[in-house]
Formats: sequence, structure tokens, C-alpha cells
Amino acid sequence: MTTMLKITLFALSTVALLAGCNGEVEDTRPGQPVKTRQMAFKEIVRTFEPMGVMLRNDRYEADKFTTLVEQLIAKRDGPWSHFGADTNYPPTKATPAVWAQAEKFEQLHQAFIKATDELALAAKARKKEAVEAPYKRAHDTCHDCHETFKKR
Repeated sequence: MTTMLKITLFALSTVALLAGCNGEVEDTRPGQPVKTRQMAFKEIVRTFEPMGVMLRNDRYEADKFTTLVEQLIAKRDGPWSHFGADTNYPPTKATPAVWAQAEKFEQLHQAFIKATDELALAAKARKKEAVEAPYKRAHDTCHDCHETFKKR
């Protein structure tokens, strides 16, 4: 085998190996609690963010907004039960503070629940002006929690 052929085969095999690696760690624990909570948070964002886009781009549609709020309420409890004591391992994006400051973490969780309840109530008015401040409060609860409890 020529040196050039060996180099080419080595390069191709390296590329093939690297193509299979995306750098992400898989959650292999029973029930996949980290992956489950990450997916639940993504579902919340997929519901919550379109509301923000509507408000920021001045494209408020009461029916669509109300439907999104209802979906948010249905999804908002999804991640929380998956923060067990033994779930601080890769691929988590949670900081150790989740477990070290459990009371504060729960307070921020409850603030999110309250803010989304207020958003749901405001959405019943079917007016952009009525939902802007409650949406911001709900958004702020996410930000407040991420500051302490999510790795960046």
C-alpha cells in the first residue's frame, strides 16, 4: 500500500469517526431524567417564544396567543419532577446550586407558575396591552432562574 493511499484511508476513517461524534453526552440513566427535563424545557420554549415574537413584532393575534398560553399551562409542569437528587450529571445544564439551594430553586419555580397563571388570566382579555406585562413577568422568571441555576 502506498503512503498516499494510507494517508487517504486514515483521513477518511478519521472523518467518518468524527462525523459520528457530535460532542454531546447521552443520558443513559434509567428513565433519562436529564434528557427528559431538557426536552420538557424545550417544549416550554417552543410554546413561549412565539408569544414573545408576536408581541415584539406587533403581530398579536388573540386566538393564537390564547392557544399558546393554554399549551404553555399544559406543559409548564413537565421538567420539575426530573430534578432528583441523583440527576446532577452530564449532559445536565443545571448548576449544582439547584440542589444546594433547593428552597430558592423551588421559590423561582413557584414564581414561574404564578406568572404563567397571571398570563393565562390576562390572555382572556384578548388584548395585546393586557398580556404584555404578564408575558414580561413570566419571561423574567425564566431569566431569574437561569442566572443561578443554569450553566451558560
